[in-house]
Amino acid sequence: MTDPIDIDNEGNPLTLMDVISMDDTVSDEIDLKIRVEQLYDLLHDMKECREKKIIVLRYGLYGNDFHTQRQVAKKLGISRSYVSRIEKKALLALQKALKS
Repeated sequence: MTDPIDIDNEGNPLTLMDVISMDDTVSDEIDLKIRVEQLYDLLHDMKECREKKIIVLRYGLYGNDFHTQRQVAKKLGISRSYVSRIEKKALLALQKALKS
């Protein structure tokens, strides 16, 4: 990582770390893509269909539109407060799984 891989416009050697650190957003974007893939894997493996459906509808995943809790409740024929409880439980489970 400290060996020169190129030379800049002024003839100074550039290392891999120089190139990577030039744009911090690149590493942030890579990290985000990895986390999104992990999230979709976790959703795919989610056992509770209702939890998965609520998360997908609420956050517009898999190409769906974003929906309010009230809209999700109407679609699923349950109360908005029940949607809220299920969503909270599912998000906590996903967060815990992503951290491990």
